[in-house]
Amino acid sequence: MKRQLRNPFALVFTLGMPIAMYLLFGAGAEYGSAPMGKGNVAFYVMVSMAAFGTAVAMTSVCSFAASEVRQGWGRQIAVTPMPMLGYAAVKLATALTFSIIVVVVVGIVGWSTGARADDAWRWALAALIILTGGVIFGVFGLGVGLTFNADSASSLASIAVTFFAFFGNVFMPLEGTMLSIAQFTPMYGYVSLVRWPITEGTLLAGGSDNIWLVLGNIAIWAILFAALCLLGIQRSRRRR
Repeated sequence: MKRQLRNPFALVFTLGMPIAMYLLFGAGAEYGSAPMGKGNVAFYVMVSMAAFGTAVAMTSVCSFAASEVRQGWGRQIAVTPMPMLGYAAVKLATALTFSIIVVVVVGIVGWSTGARADDAWRWALAALIILTGGVIFGVFGLGVGLTFNADSASSLASIAVTFFAFFGNVFMPLEGTMLSIAQFTPMYGYVSLVRWPITEGTLLAGGSDNIWLVLGNIAIWAILFAALCLLGIQRSRRRR
């Protein structure tokens, strides 16, 4: 956990970038206080950026853990009383703890700069969705860490999540053909569900999402990321 907090790359992408994007396109924008469903636009942008920071945190921590196992740390763990499952659980707990820090810090910044929802439970529900939904990006990080070169896996996974966010309707409201394409990308279902407590599916570009399509997007990508993990495990076993 301390190593993660000392990593400038992690802090910039998981804390600095979400806060800066929220202040720029949420609290600092003229439309930030405008009503948006059961809240305002600032809240909409805040939860979107918290979801992005959580996805990056889960991805980077889990991909780094997978790289450690491939570099021989797994054999070191094997000669200690700690089972590999325990090691994986510790790493997942570390990623979840770091994600909680991201959600809390972005939430405090949002609350103090005008992000508002009609009811307190909408804050709690959004935070719960961010943390539970972010686990699928931890699975993605594990898959990348096990499948690709250990030296570049963590950076590759984090860059991929940023790419997913740009084309997943996270940073800016997409419309037309771009929106249709975005609905098939990994971040679309996740961030749509995160926004659901205030939008109830309504899109800024007009129209609305179907909750079953949103859940289907998450389920399909979770299966694909799990398959990537299995592929990585098989490749790791062949290298031994």
